[in-house]
Amino acid sequence: MTGIPLTLAPEQWQRLAAARQAYTDTVSPHYDETLRHVAQRACVSGDIGKADIGALLMWKRLRADTPWASELMALADTNVRRTTAAATAAARDTSLSRSAAARASRAALASLPGFRTGDALASAVLTAAAPDRMAIYDQRAHKGLHTLGIALSHAPGRYSRYIEAIDQLLATAPEPIRDWTARDMDTALYWLNHPTNTPASA
Repeated sequence: MTGIPLTLAPEQWQRLAAARQAYTDTVSPHYDETLRHVAQRACVSGDIGKADIGALLMWKRLRADTPWASELMALADTNVRRTTAAATAAARDTSLSRSAAARASRAALASLPGFRTGDALASAVLTAAAPDRMAIYDQRAHKGLHTLGIALSHAPGRYSRYIEAIDQLLATAPEPIRDWTARDMDTALYWLNHPTNTPASA
């Protein structure tokens, strides 16, 4: 990202709003229960343990039959919680901009198996840790940014740049989009290229 405010054409904002509405109309209101439950526990404890990482893995519909999953399970839960506590503190640090907090918290997770590369599961952990600040990253949301003409490279630091893009979109958005949370924006980006939201089917 360049730091230059992102501006969209009126029809792009309309398409983004339509994507958010289509998402809420289509996806079960119970789908995010797992994310909310993990967030509630993290709010109290200030960290996230292996059991809740497993829950988020299921929520994200990611594979667990991988070497990193075995490596993570072999670690003591107290060690995992020590790492996620540092990430949680960074994500919640309001002295940092949202993108700087994303950068610091993502870096804090990098020592754990499964969090060294890729941002899908890491973003779920960080969003559960700080649901009012962070957002979920996945390839469909990445593609949504591309559809809007917003470039996001896969170079290291991608998650913080993703959060910066969301921040800039929210800062320049018209009503009522400017009142969305970062999570609202990521669901709109996620749904932007769904067949029910393409201009041809509108």
